[in-house]
Amino acid sequence: MPQTNPRAAPKGLRLHLVPVRQKDAKEFVAAWHRHHKPPPGAVFCVGAADDAGVLRAVAMVGRPVARLLDNGQTLEVTRTATDGTENANSLLYGAAWRAAKALGYTRLVTYTQAGESGASLRGAGWRVLAQRAPRRGWNCPSRPRESHGTDQIGRTLWEAPHPTSPTSPENAQQRNRSHFLPLLRAVRE
Repeated sequence: MPQTNPRAAPKGLRLHLVPVRQKDAKEFVAAWHRHHKPPPGAVFCVGAADDAGVLRAVAMVGRPVARLLDNGQTLEVTRTATDGTENANSLLYGAAWRAAKALGYTRLVTYTQAGESGASLRGAGWRVLAQRAPRRGWNCPSRPRESHGTDQIGRTLWEAPHPTSPTSPENAQQRNRSHFLPLLRAVRE
């Protein structure tokens, strides 16, 4: 595993993807995530390291937390954490979707809390699916639970771009080709 830096990253680092073991991803999340503990498990994890091999960010991808989304074809980015390195989250969200597709999954979702901009998700081409109102808590008579400190906070549900989406990279390339095709024909004539 790449080494972990205990201090925030300098700006302008070049990043590349690295494999990360679940145990190491959990340690990184415990050290760097602002408001959540590491999730209990994951289907896979991926990291972003700088040229010196210092781990700067991780993403943990697992089964969807919401039972209705857990259909065997959907995964959820359950946690990302960075040391503040620019563009690390966007890199990881894009990589998580490519990896999920390569494993045969057809959908990847994640949530952001109210007050988080979602810039990393938009940068990776994700789109907002729904706004979720704040919950009083997850404790109910049929399933008693303790508060984890994130009650009373609204959330936004995001979805990774589909190949048929007008904003997907594949369609953007095709759109660009079809846009320039008449121009190329005019130049040739």
